[in-house]
Amino acid sequence: MRELKTMLLALHHVAIICSNYERSKHFYTDVLGLRMIGENYRPDRESWKLDMALPDGTQIELFSFPDAPRRASRPEAQGLRHLAFATADVEAAKAHLEARDVSVEAVRIDPYTGRKFTFFPDPDGLPLELYEVNQTASWS
Repeated sequence: MRELKTMLLALHHVAIICSNYERSKHFYTDVLGLRMIGENYRPDRESWKLDMALPDGTQIELFSFPDAPRRASRPEAQGLRHLAFATADVEAAKAHLEARDVSVEAVRIDPYTGRKFTFFPDPDGLPLELYEVNQTASWS
């Protein structure tokens, strides 16, 4: 059987719709430290679009829309379950978030990989995960 080569190269971006643009902008840029690469107001849609990047180039698009419906349910609903961010030190990242009044769950161990991980919500309750990988931390 011939091996199928994937047409997909990497994850380019994830889009998030928020309820309060300034609050979420602060959270993703000042608390999580994502780098802003573009910010535009779209008057025809009464919407902000903020492009942010992680160190590996993966992007997050933050949108605001008037009267956007709330998330249907917790992560166990069909569809996107959560976003997971790689970090070199889950414990240090947890402490960083907690020092900024972000509620973070207890650190757990992935039973299949032995890696540490934890969850925390963004300002709209979107579940975000920190997952420990073998790299040197480059933030404070």
